[in-house]
Amino acid sequence: MLYTYIITNSARTVLYTGHTDCLSGRVHQHLSKTFPGFAAKYNCDLLLWYELHETRDAAFRRERQIKKWNRQWKLNLISKMNPNHADLYPSLTVDDLYNPQYTYVNE
Repeated sequence: MLYTYIITNSARTVLYTGHTDCLSGRVHQHLSKTFPGFAAKYNCDLLLWYELHETRDAAFRRERQIKKWNRQWKLNLISKMNPNHADLYPSLTVDDLYNPQYTYVNE
């Protein structure tokens, strides 16, 4: 399974979109600032949204699509899954990671 995800900083002022094959591991890397870059620079380490994909190409295409969106469209997408815009990472379970409800079907 591959994931497209959106993270933010504690002030919720920045939205970062990425894709990965290990969502929990990647969010942990953001938390520990393993790699320098945009997310580390702006302290993006709160998981707000994610969806599942069957292929890396599909996850990458969705990431690129979302990165072109304006902020309000991204916030609307987040609100559908996470109305309170809470950090999903602390309560993320294996069942959540493979929940078909979060699969993007317009691939």
